[in-house]
Amino acid sequence: MSSHINAQAAPWLRAAQGARLIGADGHAAPTIFEEMTAAAQRTGAVNLGQGFPDTDGPEELRQIAANGVLGSLNQYAPGAGHPLLRAAISQHQREWYGLEVQPEREVVVTSGATEAIAATLLAFCTPGSNVVVLEPFYDSYGAIASLAGAELHPVPLLAPGFQPDLAGLEAAVDERTAVIIVNDPHNPTGTRFDDATRAKLVELAARHDAVLLADEVYEHLVFDGQHRPLATLPGAWERTITVSSAGKTFSLTGWKIGWATGPESLIAALRTVKQFLSYSSGPAFQPAVAHGLGLPREFFAERAADLARRSHILADGLRAAGATVHLPQGGYFVIADLAPLGIRDATAAARALPQEVGVVGIPVGVFCVPEHEPAFRSLLRFAHCKQDAVISEATARLRTGLPRLAAVLEAGPA
Repeated sequence: MSSHINAQAAPWLRAAQGARLIGADGHAAPTIFEEMTAAAQRTGAVNLGQGFPDTDGPEELRQIAANGVLGSLNQYAPGAGHPLLRAAISQHQREWYGLEVQPEREVVVTSGATEAIAATLLAFCTPGSNVVVLEPFYDSYGAIASLAGAELHPVPLLAPGFQPDLAGLEAAVDERTAVIIVNDPHNPTGTRFDDATRAKLVELAARHDAVLLADEVYEHLVFDGQHRPLATLPGAWERTITVSSAGKTFSLTGWKIGWATGPESLIAALRTVKQFLSYSSGPAFQPAVAHGLGLPREFFAERAADLARRSHILADGLRAAGATVHLPQGGYFVIADLAPLGIRDATAAARALPQEVGVVGIPVGVFCVPEHEPAFRSLLRFAHCKQDAVISEATARLRTGLPRLAAVLEAGPA
């Protein structure tokens, strides 16, 4: 008798394989984030692994949400999102980027950016289609693409610039490409894509009639200049779904309030799937986020400048330890290459770091498909979205601990 629970083609197994969660024994394994967080708790290490701030967002937003909970905002929000938030998102896109987005038809509020990404991939991928991603990539992309029966086509972003090879990008996009995911500013590298890359992405999507999924959750965490959405490029709007969220912008990751904007035909497809995932979420949080999107521009500039400053503190410590640092242009993370220290395997280093150095980082290779992992093998990702005291303690430990770790790893097991 066949078992649907353990069938090799079971959707859950495809999702796990897409996110690289199947261990050598064939069983589902915990994510690297779970493993590293547990190691931090066990050893007392400074956790610069998972990308979440260690301070809460603006008090005025939290007060609005608290008033909503204590008031009457405790039942389902409208499926497409609270009208106040949809109107605020529309106004935000107009005032910041000159994009005219109709709040009733071209905006949908989601349970975080992750749900918007999942709903898009489930809406447009079919078995046998493919999804092009810029690698390294957020693990959700691989999980949901595989769940939808699509094949992942990763295009590596190699140091030092972390821009894709345009010929390689062209080779990855073909007539079976359903969606091209563009995460800009990029996690984990912190890069912003240059004009030639952005133009090529739009050109290829138009040539092969693919949807552009622009994951722009770090839009307000750009360290030099201003973010420009992919949807503003000529020929991009009609095929682009733009995703963002309150979590990164306002340091309110637990609220899980995200949104997607785009032409009515694409948003209608996304919303059709989304309503059968969460339907709606966070009724008390949505008016608070609407207020946040209307804060003065100085608020957003100060947040970005503060994050940039902290990235430099962490980078200086990593350089002092002997690593090569790739400074981010935006986002939450600094990438360190440990190869100058003689450390070639960042995964082994990450597993030893909590005990030997007292710091947690994430190996960049886990964000890649296995066949491309060697190109990223010596890179570690560290989160700098932490308080100054936390970053200072981490850098002090890294300065002295990384050279010691290199000696420990070279010596091997006792």
